[in-house]
Amino acid sequence: MSTQHKVPQKQDHQPGVESNMHPAPQYIKDGYKAAGKLQDKVALITGGDSGIGRAVAVHYAMEGADVAIVYLEEDGDAEKTKKLVENTGRKCILIKGDVKDRGFCTNAVEKTVKLLGKLNILVNNSGVQVPQEDLQDITEEQLETTFKTNIFAYFHFATAAVKYLHPGDVIINTTSVTAYRSSPHLIDYSSTKGAITTFTRSLATNLVKNKIRVNAVAPGPVWTPLVVATFDQEKLNEFGNETAMKRAGQPSEVAPAYVFLASDDSSYITGQVIHINGGEVVNG
Repeated sequence: MSTQHKVPQKQDHQPGVESNMHPAPQYIKDGYKAAGKLQDKVALITGGDSGIGRAVAVHYAMEGADVAIVYLEEDGDAEKTKKLVENTGRKCILIKGDVKDRGFCTNAVEKTVKLLGKLNILVNNSGVQVPQEDLQDITEEQLETTFKTNIFAYFHFATAAVKYLHPGDVIINTTSVTAYRSSPHLIDYSSTKGAITTFTRSLATNLVKNKIRVNAVAPGPVWTPLVVATFDQEKLNEFGNETAMKRAGQPSEVAPAYVFLASDDSSYITGQVIHINGGEVVNG
C-alpha cells in the first residue's frame, strides 16, 4: 500500500481531485466483509466525495446505510462516489455547497432528512489546510477560512443534526494526529484539530443524557486529495516516511474505524478518539 511515487502531480486548488491522483487512493480493501452493522441507517458525511469521506461512504453503504454526501465543488469525484454507493444497492444523495455557510449546513441536514427519511449518523469530515513557514504568514483570511471550515462547520452541522438524532445515534468527528503533537507548518490547522478533539469530548458528555454518542478519529498521514493539493513534490515523495510503518495510510485503512464508531459494537464508547497514524504513540 505504499504511496511512494515520482509522478509530478501537484494540484493547486483545495480540496483536490481524487481522479487526478497517482496512484489512486484505495477506498476499500479487496475482500472487505460487510456484516450489516448499519442496516437501514442514514448517514450524512461532509467532505464525502473523496479521500477518507469516500471510503467512509462506501463502507457505510456496504454495511447497509443510505448516504448523503456534502461536498464543495468536485462534481466528478462526488458522482463517482455516488455510483459506488448505489452499486451496493443503497441510496446516495449529493449536496453541493460551502460548509463555511451556517445556513447551508442547516439546509444540508434538513435535505438529508427530507430525502432519506431520517438521520442516524453525522460524520463531520470536511477540512482545509495551508502550510506556512512563519506565523506571520498566516493571513486573517486564511485563519478565518481554516476555522470556519474545520471547526465552525462541525458546530453548525451538529447543532442542526441533534434535533433529528435519537437514542443510539452518533456523531463522529475527524480530528488529526496534529492535535496531539507539534505541527510547525500547520499552526492554524492543528489548532482547529485540537478544538475538534475537545469539542468531541464536551459534546459527548453533553449529549450522553440523550443516549447519543460522540467520538472522533485522528488520522495520521493518509493518501488523500487534500495532501496533493497541499504539499510540493518533494514532500509528496516522502509523505508518510515519518511514521513507524514508514508509509502513508490509505483511506481504506481509516474508514473501518468510522464503521465501528457508528455501529452498536461501540455502544459503551463516547468522548473518545481512535488514532490511526501508522504507529505514532500519542497521549490521548
